[in-house]
Amino acid sequence: MRRRKASVILFEEIRREHEFGLGTIQGVARKFGVHRRLVREAIGQAVPTVKHAAARERPRLGPVIKFIDGILQADQEAPRKQRHTAHRIYTRICQERTDCVVAESTVRDYVRERRGELGLLAHETCIPQTYEWGGDGQIDWYEGDAFLGDERVTLQVFSLRSMSSAGSFHRAYYRATQQAFLEAHQLAFHYFGGVFHRIRYDNLKVAIKRMLQGHQREETEHFIAFRSHWRFESEFCNPAQGHEKGGIENEVGRFRREHWVPLPQAADLAELNAMLLAGCRADEGRTVAGRSRTVGEAMLIEQRDLLPLASEDFELAETSFPKTNGLGCVKVRTNLYSVPAVVGTTVEVRLWPARVDMWRNDRQIASHERHYGRNQEVLDLEHYLDTLERKPGALARSTPLEQWRKAGRWPRSYDALWEKLNTRLGRPQGTKEMIGLLQLGREHGWERLRVAVEKAWELGCHDRAAVQHLLETPDLARPRAPVIDIGTLRAFERPLPTMDVYDQLLAAGGGR
Repeated sequence: MRRRKASVILFEEIRREHEFGLGTIQGVARKFGVHRRLVREAIGQAVPTVKHAAARERPRLGPVIKFIDGILQADQEAPRKQRHTAHRIYTRICQERTDCVVAESTVRDYVRERRGELGLLAHETCIPQTYEWGGDGQIDWYEGDAFLGDERVTLQVFSLRSMSSAGSFHRAYYRATQQAFLEAHQLAFHYFGGVFHRIRYDNLKVAIKRMLQGHQREETEHFIAFRSHWRFESEFCNPAQGHEKGGIENEVGRFRREHWVPLPQAADLAELNAMLLAGCRADEGRTVAGRSRTVGEAMLIEQRDLLPLASEDFELAETSFPKTNGLGCVKVRTNLYSVPAVVGTTVEVRLWPARVDMWRNDRQIASHERHYGRNQEVLDLEHYLDTLERKPGALARSTPLEQWRKAGRWPRSYDALWEKLNTRLGRPQGTKEMIGLLQLGREHGWERLRVAVEKAWELGCHDRAAVQHLLETPDLARPRAPVIDIGTLRAFERPLPTMDVYDQLLAAGGGR
């Protein structure tokens, strides 16, 4: 017999059929394909009786229920971040209760059920909030993995969300330092076109020294100066109360799903941040549920109520004045960075969150990507070319060359041309020619040099002069002079003279 689920509609049909149709319990049961007990129940009442599922025995789980309950009870006294997960409980069962074989999914279901009974799954009731234009922004850090070159790197990502327009700004750094924290603020202010009146934070060490009573905090002097420069107010959440800045918490999850999945790939951190900025711009076209305007349209309205940008950014660079050592480097923190300056020269170094800039006589002479390791050498082969012209034998095993190879700045065509030069001129002279060829990269650009070397190789030309010619030929091209209309001067045109008669005279004289 086909079974049908008891429902109010089915009960109504049964009751009508019994009263106005067949009139017998057996006939109605046969017509609707149900048991006679259900027909009798429908005749007696219009609403089906709610039946609860009978408790099932748990033969696998039963022997470890007390073990699990004991763990969950003890967790109530443990710090929030040091409590057992369901997976950890399952692992302990496998290690400590080897006599019991139970599936992890069974343990997960029971742990979820017991936590609900113990009140450990209770969620705070959140009250919807309304924000005025330009009033509030929320800030947070989160981690994101990406491929930079061929290496997978875990980055710290700054995010700021407008609570009124829902616009957001995201920027990645190698480290969540105070300098990176403040720089990201400034870039976000420029992105939004103004400054929020109030900004809410977690209790970040880069902003506060220590927590006081209630919402009071002793903030760092550098953060206070930065806040004074941009004229906004700061607010801090209670510890472990992420719901107090739920806007940015939700934004982080949304942005990570949209723009960090799959893992982004970029040549370096600068290219990745350009991708993140493009993602922020693209999100301006989305519409938040319950709103009629797009995020971008709301940001334009909000911009009128933001605090105006300061006339200049807050100075964030850490400045030092080291001297160039015998390796052609200056020491910044614990790392060495190459610089094109003679030994003993004092160089002005400006340290930023992502780069290190070197200045001399108000002119920038070098720039490197900042490294956060210790006792590292960050070298640029270009800075050693003048020295290598005097010491060409040092090129082959030089560390700057090796770093260029790893960074992808030394293409295979360079090695092929270098080998040809060595074969034709001998290793010392061939290396000198190669160094001279590299000097052309300074003048014409490294990408143009690479293209010229590959073109020369295709043409079968394996010397520096051919590459230099290919580099300079586009610059030697000159436009053709325009044709000038001589106008009325055409009236004075005369035919070119002919020498036929004179030739005849000469021929006649030669005959005599």
